[in-house]
Amino acid sequence: MKILSAPPSGYPGVTLRQLERSDAPSWYAYLSKPEVVRHTSWNLQSDSDLLLMFDALDSELPSSIRRLAIVDDDAGQLIGTIGFHTVSDVNRTAEIAYDLAPEHWGRGIASAVCASVTAWSFSAFGFIRVQATVLETNLRSARVLEKCRYRHEGLLRSYRMIRGVPGNFQLYARLNDD
Repeated sequence: MKILSAPPSGYPGVTLRQLERSDAPSWYAYLSKPEVVRHTSWNLQSDSDLLLMFDALDSELPSSIRRLAIVDDDAGQLIGTIGFHTVSDVNRTAEIAYDLAPEHWGRGIASAVCASVTAWSFSAFGFIRVQATVLETNLRSARVLEKCRYRHEGLLRSYRMIRGVPGNFQLYARLNDD
């Protein structure tokens, strides 16, 4: 779903905007790095594997995915993405997902952007619950969610396939009145 106006990123020198097809090569460049792949469920062979996601972003259905580009203002380039999938208009819920190029880890960018986009989702989309699932090995992502006041709700055993092997995920959630 095309997002008409993105919220402020909450981090100086970083902007949020609609993710565009032209971002695919930059996005794939860091999503294919071993240190990123290790802690995600991505299973990409090339940047063309991301194009299906752009088809979903073009959908006008209320349940379609929504994804923003995280852009370094100085370089003018994509350094990450953040958005929602598993959107339920009826239940007013969604799952947040984000990724960031490793050279930008540890600076607070993911936490700032996650906090901003989560707050925005409650007002812009009327969500009452936003949840996140994190591969149990991804301790950095779990810390991001905790900093953004998401509550740990439990372990989802063998929740998603990770390159052919069932993976355990931690479940976090934040409610609009938390």
